[in-house]
Amino acid sequence: LGMETDKASADKPSAELAKFVPDHHETYLLSLDSTKDQYAIGFFTNEHLKLPGAYWCISALNLLNKLESRRKDEMIEFIQKCQTESGGIGGNIDHDAHITCSLYSVLILSQYDALDSIDTEAVAKFIAGLQKEDGSFSGDSRFSYAAISCLTLLNRLDLIDVTKARDFVLRCNNIDGAFGAVPDAESHAAYTFCCIGALAILGDLDLVDMENLGIWLSQRQTLQGGFNGRPEKLPDVCYSWWIMSTCYMIDRADLIDLPALERYILN
Repeated sequence: LGMETDKASADKPSAELAKFVPDHHETYLLSLDSTKDQYAIGFFTNEHLKLPGAYWCISALNLLNKLESRRKDEMIEFIQKCQTESGGIGGNIDHDAHITCSLYSVLILSQYDALDSIDTEAVAKFIAGLQKEDGSFSGDSRFSYAAISCLTLLNRLDLIDVTKARDFVLRCNNIDGAFGAVPDAESHAAYTFCCIGALAILGDLDLVDMENLGIWLSQRQTLQGGFNGRPEKLPDVCYSWWIMSTCYMIDRADLIDLPALERYILN
């Protein structure tokens, strides 16, 4: 009955399709760090997310062709203050260094063409120092992607055991074709993106069963048009990024109903 109800809702002609208004997004993004909304990413209770929030904000503005240089110096100075004695970079000033925030910093500075403003060798050594005997980087497959991506951007993959790093990612592959956080963990769309992204950077996508994975990814599209991250879950707009990016990396975007996805996102 639930499925029938969902299908009826999906088949029902929708009201006028919402329009994408770039100016509204620009206004929202530029106001993030001055908001009074306690649930917003710029609010002080989320101070550990300040640098990650800056990455997503700056990248979105860049995609909108609205990335201006007026706050470039401010952003560079902030990242410099977030770099710790360990060489890694934290999510805010005086926060502990973290592999993900180190990647965010490198990605932000790459967009500003300002990588030389931080000690990149120290960042690279911090990340390399996190690799464990099993090939992982002090955590799950998200951190494998972060390490491989960051070290590639810094041209320092030579600091790690690439074969072990690749093999750890491959051990996260499941019988359904997708990937989990660690070996034998449930398949999840976001972790699948991380694993495929890491393998794509290393040039090892030929080791993946792309047909099987493509089917799993396409099955994440729900009757509402959006994707869920795992079977039997509700759709969430964030998976539009994780899943479509993965589909494009393995050349399986043709398995997705793109008009339905667009309607879901806009509505």
